[in-house]
Amino acid sequence: MSTTKILITGATGYIGGSVLGRLLVHPESKSFEIVALVRSAEKAAKISTLGVKTVLGDYDNLALLTELASNADVVFEIVDCDRLPPNEALIQGAKQRFEATGKAPILIHTSGSALIMDDAHGLHSNHKVYSDLQSDEIEALPDTALHRNVDLAYLKADKEGFAKAYIVTPGCVWGLAKGPLVDLGVQHTQSMLIPYLLKAAIARKQAGYIGLGKNIWPLVSNADTADLYIIVFNAIRKNPDTVGHGRDGFYFAENGEFTMYEASQTVGKALKELGILDSEEATPFSEEEALKYLGPYWFVFGTNSLSRGERSRAVGWKPVDGKDDFLASIKADLVEILKASPQK
Repeated sequence: MSTTKILITGATGYIGGSVLGRLLVHPESKSFEIVALVRSAEKAAKISTLGVKTVLGDYDNLALLTELASNADVVFEIVDCDRLPPNEALIQGAKQRFEATGKAPILIHTSGSALIMDDAHGLHSNHKVYSDLQSDEIEALPDTALHRNVDLAYLKADKEGFAKAYIVTPGCVWGLAKGPLVDLGVQHTQSMLIPYLLKAAIARKQAGYIGLGKNIWPLVSNADTADLYIIVFNAIRKNPDTVGHGRDGFYFAENGEFTMYEASQTVGKALKELGILDSEEATPFSEEEALKYLGPYWFVFGTNSLSRGERSRAVGWKPVDGKDDFLASIKADLVEILKASPQK
């Protein structure tokens, strides 16, 4: 069996670490030569014990990114869906690989369903539902949409023919990460959205939401998300001609949806149950509070983003974790936050 050279970025991240963990136990892992870009020498040393070659560096070292990608048959990009220069560096490396081998390398890039969000400000849930099979509708998205600048670079590379681009596009990823990199203490275990709401509620002393909290987001567990990367990877290896790429290569990750009000109410309930807050009631953030507690991207918490992963399911993805699991996981996220920052 020939060797497949794989580059993975974000190996210590919340999603990337889970993807790497699955690559390590892949049935064909003995034929993989995996290189992971890692910022920390200490973490790199630990990851090396898993049989992964590590290279110290970050997304500011564009020359290194190009060099690493130029030596890879497959690139899993799981770090940054908004910064164009590092992604362009990886794409340039893929082009060099193509020029050297005559074979288009595989680029599996991570985007996000904020790509299709609106500006509802939490006031309604009236929003178009996008399927990943609707290539024309996705292609018609404005260039100014969040993540779109980087997605377009991968689509351009695919169209020019020197790479095959596949864009995994998760909704709200939730749940504590598990696996060998967590066991080594090198992987981030929590996502962003729910921990942000939890930390905001602790600081504000009350759970909150934007507007009326009526806006809806798709949900998908960390485990199901990581599985999708491997399902797409396997499908490409088995029968590449049947796997959509480029404009037909978006793979939405979702298995249910929730309103921000539901999430915030569950946040409040968890905080009260653990004795952090006196009341479980969630109330609207003022704009000043939203900026203070959620940061400059606070408006995202008031948007709708409705997606259907039909292409993802068509290649064999079978997500198992749903809305009830998501809501139940919020308390576990809180426990992790309290471990790191105990409340007096």
